[in-house]
Amino acid sequence: MIRRPPRSTLFPYTTLFRSVEFDRKDIKMNKLAATTLDSNFHLYNLRARNPQKESLSQTAHKGTVWTVKHLPQNRDVFMTTGGSGSLSLWKYTNPCKKQSEVVIGTVNKLQELTVACQPISTFDWNMDKCGLAVCSAFDQGIRVLIITKLMAV
Repeated sequence: MIRRPPRSTLFPYTTLFRSVEFDRKDIKMNKLAATTLDSNFHLYNLRARNPQKESLSQTAHKGTVWTVKHLPQNRDVFMTTGGSGSLSLWKYTNPCKKQSEVVIGTVNKLQELTVACQPISTFDWNMDKCGLAVCSAFDQGIRVLIITKLMAV
């Protein structure tokens, strides 16, 4: 007899993830960003103890959210790429220290731009130059992007 594992509150079976990334690679448990096929992305606070207050879900694009990448110079800023050829720049805001019941913060969209007519399948930030990025889409084009004023965010 095959037994199905118990349903997880962190990753339910009904969610199909497309891309998963930690906000930093040098520390173990912090925030995990996951994109889905149903135009959403989810942020999980892996240090949280309460499963009902550890995640945040946001609609990002009109189609599938293909990738999520955090800015290496500022882990609270991240980019999502969409199935409609759009890029969305987001900023995570930590919860207020006085609100001990709130475990996850809020997410605000800073900018959205359509750069291709096909889905953007890959995106990567430059480790040395803040705001320099590259992406590629299914239209077989590679785009070099410069995003300004990221340090002022």
